[in-house]
Formats: sequence, structure tokens, C-alpha cells
Amino acid sequence: MPFAPHFPVLLRTEDGVRIDAAHTDPTGPSGRDVGIVVAHGFTGSWRERTARRIAHVLSRYGGVVAFDFRGHGRSGGESTVGDREILDVDAAVRHARVIGYRKIAVVGFSMGASVAVRHGGLCEGADAVVAVSGPARWYYRGTKPMRQVHWAIERPVGRWAARVAKRTRIAARAWEPIPMPPHEAVALISPAPVLIVHGDADAFFPLDHPHQLYDGAREPKELWIEPGYGHAEAAATPELIHRIGKWISSNFS
Repeated sequence: MPFAPHFPVLLRTEDGVRIDAAHTDPTGPSGRDVGIVVAHGFTGSWRERTARRIAHVLSRYGGVVAFDFRGHGRSGGESTVGDREILDVDAAVRHARVIGYRKIAVVGFSMGASVAVRHGGLCEGADAVVAVSGPARWYYRGTKPMRQVHWAIERPVGRWAARVAKRTRIAARAWEPIPMPPHEAVALISPAPVLIVHGDADAFFPLDHPHQLYDGAREPKELWIEPGYGHAEAAATPELIHRIGKWISSNFS
């Protein structure tokens, strides 16, 4: 089945970063009532086939605005790996409002999940938040994939490798100050609903991360622990994305 057509969009953040994005019109009955902002994981892009497949499925439940975080793909700037990226999400949410969507859900994967949670707690604009495969806290190195991520972020040779292999430009500056971690920001999302989705086969973040997020959140909140599900966009099945879309619809009905 071909993907739903998407239309390129150029966004600008409050701090002046150019953000490469795309808008996919809704294919379901929601019309311009529901907008869904999709935030990818670290080194990802809305142009990747897995991300486009997710946008295609979600377009049955609302119009989709997908984008590349700063430092990724064709967007400008440098990645701050979860800090200033809340401004990127905010630019996408504001665009969704401008083009007429009444209710906005933000769906984030991995790093995008941490940004979606922080944006939902610290900024206005999101009416629902879905965090998929996201970390609860910073500096986690308990798994081999996360040790590799920290090597890419913290070492000059790692940042060079990410730039060459993944088209991801990472800022060399350390966080100053350290941003509020997701497990604290999630408490500030209420009264908007939050859905936390995590796989029991996630190789990056073990199950204490989604449980810490859920424990930190206030009602209304839901936690889905998905049997056999790995990590983020690459492992997400169409069936799981459909369920997320139905959850969004049920909270906006």
C-alpha cells in the first residue's frame, strides 16, 4: 500500500533554527479536528521509511506533522540530545494549530519521547502526549546500546562518526544547566492525558524506565508494556501504531 502523500514544510523555532518538516493530510474521518505531531528518535528522520510508515498509519486518526530535530537530516543547528529540542516540537505544534487542527497530540519515540514529555510538561500546546520507548532519566549507561550512544555524544570521534554515518550533528557543549528529566516533567502534563508505551524486549532502556515515568505522571495516564516489542520506530508494528491512533481518538472524542 503506498504511503499517504506528504507536503514539505519549513518551520522556524523560537531560537531561530530552521526545521525540515512535512504535513500529511488526514485520511480518516477526523478531518481538521485532530493533529498529530511525530517526534523521531536520536539519529532518525521523518524521511526514513519507518517514520513515513508511522505517519501513514497515524494519518487515519488525524493530520500528521513530522519533522527532523535540530542537527538531524536537513534541519539546521546542532542536536542537544533532548534539551533545546522542546523548541522544535513547539514549532511543529504551533504549525499544526495555524493550519487548523483543534486538538494536538504529540507522539515521540526514544529521544523524541523524552522531548515530547518535557514539552508536554513545560510548554503549552499539546492536548495529549504519547511517549514510546523513552528514557525516564538522563545519563543512563546500563545497556550496551546506551554506552554506544554516550560515546557518540561525548567523544569528538563519536560526534564525527554520527555526522558522517547518520547525518546527525551533535553539539560539543555539555548541558548547562541540566534540563529537567522526563520523570519529573511528566508530572506537569496533567490534566492532559499521557500514554507511556514500552517493550519488554527494549535493548536500550529496561522496564524500570517506563515504570518510573508512569509513577511520576498524574492522572489521566496509561502504561502499555508490549510483549516482544523492541525499541522505537524500527520495531513498532502497524498494529501498535493503530492502537496508539485509537487511543488518541478516544481521548479526543
